[in-house]
Amino acid sequence: MAQRGPHTPDTVDHPWGESPGSAAGHRRSVRAEVIWRLVRAALEEQVEVAARSVLDVVDAGGGTGNLAVPIARLGHRVTVVDPSPDSLAALERRAEEAGVTDRVRAVQGDAADLPDVLQTTADLVLCHSVLEVVDDPGVALRALAGVLRPGGALSVVVANRYGLVLTKLLGGHIAEARTALTDPAGRWGVSDPVPRRFTAEQLRRAVEDAGLVVLAEHGVRVVTDLVPSRCADDPGGVDELLQLESLASEDPTFRALATQLHVLARRL
Repeated sequence: MAQRGPHTPDTVDHPWGESPGSAAGHRRSVRAEVIWRLVRAALEEQVEVAARSVLDVVDAGGGTGNLAVPIARLGHRVTVVDPSPDSLAALERRAEEAGVTDRVRAVQGDAADLPDVLQTTADLVLCHSVLEVVDDPGVALRALAGVLRPGGALSVVVANRYGLVLTKLLGGHIAEARTALTDPAGRWGVSDPVPRRFTAEQLRRAVEDAGLVVLAEHGVRVVTDLVPSRCADDPGGVDELLQLESLASEDPTFRALATQLHVLARRL
């Protein structure tokens, strides 16, 4: 299926405030911007599909609202479901500071229990950096799909096994790279804090097994985590990095080596 690229505005939009001036700050802003463009594109598409300007969005594992608050600032209604009461308290403070408390709801719960916790449906569900840590990704994905309205979309971001292998190799950790490549869960060793990582094929199959149709696939942080820090020393470097990241994210060869994988899927 043909891949659709993320929305690319003329200028870099930093929905969480001004970009820090350091190279490390610029690098973080590029990582955030890559995800934001994917989410913004999904929102714009769902507005067309739903034929409504205001969407109901669920952010499963959304924590302190890095995505929820910017989405609410666009005028949409967002429910964040997260198991951490501390994160949800921080979300509520952030929403209050942003003036969007009327459009942000905090609910304590797990992704696997989403239908029971919410007892409502959504136009768009976000599940970013969650499937790596849940007890059963298949159960969680079915729960996520279960709260989608007909025509609703699911945005999933997961850690990529092959991206980790490349990172370990570039860092000179040959044994850990070999372990990550051969371990069934894509872990580099017993001390690895991430319970599992995915390949693009595994993620696609898991999403389809949940009864959804894959619309688009992207690599996330294809080049951002690999370039020298000096490449993010100035705003011009950030813009060039984002342009390259956008192009590489849609190329299947480069996508396979990204730090993270993104899938956008729909309930028919």
